[in-house]
Amino acid sequence: MINMADFKELCPHREFCGGCIYQDVPYEKQLEEKEREVLRLLEAKGVKPEKTDRIEGCPTPFCYRNKMEYTFGDFVKDGEMTLGMHRKKNFMSIVTVDSCRLVDPDFNVILRAVLDFAVEKGYTFYHKRSHSGLLRNLIIRKGIRTGELLVNIVTTSEEGFDEDKFTKMLLSLTLDNEIVGVLRTYCDSLADAVVPDSLKTLYGRDYYMEKLLGLDFKVSAFSFFQTNVEAAERLYTEALALVDSFEGKKAFDLYCGTGTISQVLALKAKEVLGIELVEEAVDAARENAALNGLDNCRFIAGDVFKVLSEVADKPDVIVVDPPRVGIQPKALDKIISYGVKEIVYISCNPKTLAENLRYLDYYGYKCRYLKPFDNFPMTKHTECIALLEKE
Repeated sequence: MINMADFKELCPHREFCGGCIYQDVPYEKQLEEKEREVLRLLEAKGVKPEKTDRIEGCPTPFCYRNKMEYTFGDFVKDGEMTLGMHRKKNFMSIVTVDSCRLVDPDFNVILRAVLDFAVEKGYTFYHKRSHSGLLRNLIIRKGIRTGELLVNIVTTSEEGFDEDKFTKMLLSLTLDNEIVGVLRTYCDSLADAVVPDSLKTLYGRDYYMEKLLGLDFKVSAFSFFQTNVEAAERLYTEALALVDSFEGKKAFDLYCGTGTISQVLALKAKEVLGIELVEEAVDAARENAALNGLDNCRFIAGDVFKVLSEVADKPDVIVVDPPRVGIQPKALDKIISYGVKEIVYISCNPKTLAENLRYLDYYGYKCRYLKPFDNFPMTKHTECIALLEKE
């Protein structure tokens, strides 16, 4: 068992970094607080599952993240350049986090090297108010099972960035993992988010490979993929085990992302239809299904409600894994209209889960089982799985 007191001493960013909120809380207490919050949200909406399991802890409280999106900025106005996370209660201030304990040590090495390179070159960072400057973000992604790293520097279209020296600098670093791709994303959006205008490969490839539940996945620069692979494997395994058997059944995987759950389902079910709004994710899902030799799952890009209104297929069981905003009423109504016996709900937001479960309960879908999972220690986030059965 990892001693959280040691973790506190090891992290020099805990005072200002807004990435973690539970640095000073023993892990057992974190689990208790998250479980209590899930139960409180359910009770507030009048949702009473027939059975609620205790929260499942994470295999390890740190070094679990396979993706980080860092921001260039400064800690104090007109101060030296920083690269890292937003400061607690001060969104305009950026804290350099080159000793973060939630990521592989290679992330910290790369962050520090990129920041030093930017300072040495005299580059400017993008100012949110004046909408000027060169450097915006640094995104690092890692294949936990493959040891492959993808480094993506996000800049404006402002001239002056030395792509060749930047790439050579990265490839000269001593790392435990291997950089398989160096990318540059151009982003001139006024929004404080990475909205890619174009993507350029400076070295290698624009994706990394990952393995999950015995399947291979090609993860591109902006594809969604579970941030904690080991915890996701456990969550998916338990979620799909809630249904006695998928054999001979047609399953819908709604909000399927890159089709991770769809492909695991395809190993069990007769046929799987995955629906996802983000077209790039659907392209990745199709490519990964082909990579794994799965010909019994197909994917459609589009809004879940609109797609369901157009397809003639009728499911035997439905799996949903919506974004944090949950499932909108129109989509819920369409899901309910199928009258399937079982719905498996995977949630990354207990608040919207409670709201959706209340809605489903009104229309005859009772929550037979619910279990929270702590896939992101030190943060406020909690995931849940639930089994709904139609009475």
